[in-house]
Amino acid sequence: MSAPATIKVPISVYRFEPGKDAAPHYQEFTLDLAPHTPILSALLQIRSEQDPSLSLRYSCRSAICGSCAMQVNSKSRLACETPVGPEVERHGRIVIEPMRNQPVLRDLVVDQAPFWRQYDGIEPHLKLDPRHPMPDGAPNPMTPEEVDRFKETPRCIACAACYSACPAVEADPAFPGPMALAKLYRFVVDPRDQAHQDRLVRIQPGGLWLCLRCHLCTEACPKDVRPSERIRDLKEMAIQVQGATEAGSRHAVAFKENIGETGLLNEMKLARQTYGLAALAKELPQGARILRKKPELRKRPHPIQGMDEVEQIYAALDRKEDA
Repeated sequence: MSAPATIKVPISVYRFEPGKDAAPHYQEFTLDLAPHTPILSALLQIRSEQDPSLSLRYSCRSAICGSCAMQVNSKSRLACETPVGPEVERHGRIVIEPMRNQPVLRDLVVDQAPFWRQYDGIEPHLKLDPRHPMPDGAPNPMTPEEVDRFKETPRCIACAACYSACPAVEADPAFPGPMALAKLYRFVVDPRDQAHQDRLVRIQPGGLWLCLRCHLCTEACPKDVRPSERIRDLKEMAIQVQGATEAGSRHAVAFKENIGETGLLNEMKLARQTYGLAALAKELPQGARILRKKPELRKRPHPIQGMDEVEQIYAALDRKEDA
C-alpha cells in the first residue's frame, strides 16, 4: 500500500521568552506532511526533530481538553483538529502564534490567569435557597425541556479560543469575555438556581453591554457553543429583570424604538436617549465638532418607503417575545 502523498508545509512559529529575548521573533521551518496532518502533530515533530526548546501546551490530542488553543494564521483554534493542508492551500504558509489577550509565558504558552479570573467572577456554581436546603444525596431532577434551555453551553471545554478572539477583551480587560458570559447564561436559566436575578443585575455595569456583537467568539469556538447568541439572550433577560437602567441597555432599547418609528436611525435622538441630557451637556464641544462635520444629523429622518414591512417585522418580534 503506497504512502499518502505529502506536501511542503512552510511554518512560521512565534518565539519569545520574556526576560531573555529582547523582542518576539518568528522561526521558520519546512516539513513534508500529509495534508490531513494536524498542526499540533507538526509542532510536535518540529520539537522532536528540529528544536526541542519549542514550548507549547497540549494534552488529549482529541479536541476534548482545549489545551492546544493557539492562533493559526490569525484565527484562534485548536491545533489538534486543524489540518495543515487547507491552511497552506488558503494562505501559502502557516503562521502559528500564541493566543491573544493573555500574557505570553514562553513561545506558544500563555498565562491563562486573566481568563480564569473572569470565569471565577461569574460564580459558576448553583446557588440554592438556604431556607430550603436539599438533603444530602437527594435528587433534584429537571425536565428535558428545562435541560434544553441550556442550549449548547454544556459543550464548552474552556479552551479560551473565544477569549483570544474577542476584541472587547482587548479593548477593556474588565470585560468578562464570551466563555464566562456563556457559562453565566447556563446558570441563569437553570431552574434550580435561586440567584438568577442577582446574577443579571450584577453583570450589567461594565460587563454585559461591552460586547461588540462581532460574533468572532462564535466563529472561534471549536464546539459550536455560540457564545455571541447566549450573550444576546442574557441582554434580553437583563432588560426584562431590571429594565433599561444604564447606557448599554438604554442604547439597545432606544435603538429598537428609534428604527421602529421611521425605519431610519435618528442619531441625535439615540444619543439623547442613551446618555441623557446631563451627560451630553458635558460633551458639547465634541458634539459641536461632529455637527459641523455632519450637519445632516440635525435633520429628523422621514419614514422610509416600506414602513409597513418594518411594522410587520416588529409585530413578529413582539409575538416571539410574548411566546
